[in-house]
Amino acid sequence: MSGVPAPLADYPYIHWEEVHFRDLDALGHVNNVVYASWLESARVRYYLDLMQVPLSEVGLILAELTISYKAPAYFGERMAVGVRVSSIGTKSFVMDYMIVREGDERVIATARTVQVCYDYKRGVTVPVSDEFRRRVGAL
Repeated sequence: MSGVPAPLADYPYIHWEEVHFRDLDALGHVNNVVYASWLESARVRYYLDLMQVPLSEVGLILAELTISYKAPAYFGERMAVGVRVSSIGTKSFVMDYMIVREGDERVIATARTVQVCYDYKRGVTVPVSDEFRRRVGAL
């Protein structure tokens, strides 16, 4: 794996993706829905690595997703997905993303998501944990 692309210097977590044939649309570039999948993988991996919990203990609901497409991506390219938590509220937090192509370091997309903390057993929203706040702060 290559080093961290320069545009991602302010992102404490990097997740790598490769463009597969299945990711392409009829025009030969990555279909817009694939970006949401990459963001999901980056978001879940970030949380699992940060909190050191199994997937079954991830109590989050995606409440909002916004993607800004900047440039096309093509088959065989590798993408670095930078992830950072930009704000933490009472029961939710915001994550920012930047997708950068390996090699020329071109910004392919930027994104923002809002996650709500949720207790699936009780079926209710819950406060953001102090442990999450502490670990994010340590990054």
